[in-house]
Amino acid sequence: MTSTTETGHVTGTPDKDYDLIWYVEACLENTLRLETYIQDAERAKDTEVVELFRKAQADSRKGAELGKELLSRRLSR
Repeated sequence: MTSTTETGHVTGTPDKDYDLIWYVEACLENTLRLETYIQDAERAKDTEVVELFRKAQADSRKGAELGKELLSRRLSR
């Protein structure tokens, strides 16, 4: 069971920006992973799946950009 109040006691990382850094990394990793899946779907000529994965990839890319902007603002304080 995951605690919703974890503040570094379990991870040893009480840094307030840790979750934000994780989020950006997860979005970027998802963007890269989806590229592989898009290529698989393209080889299979499955345009519906290609379209779905491209949209998901765009959302992940956007999430990463928004997260990086927020992180940048927080770290420059």
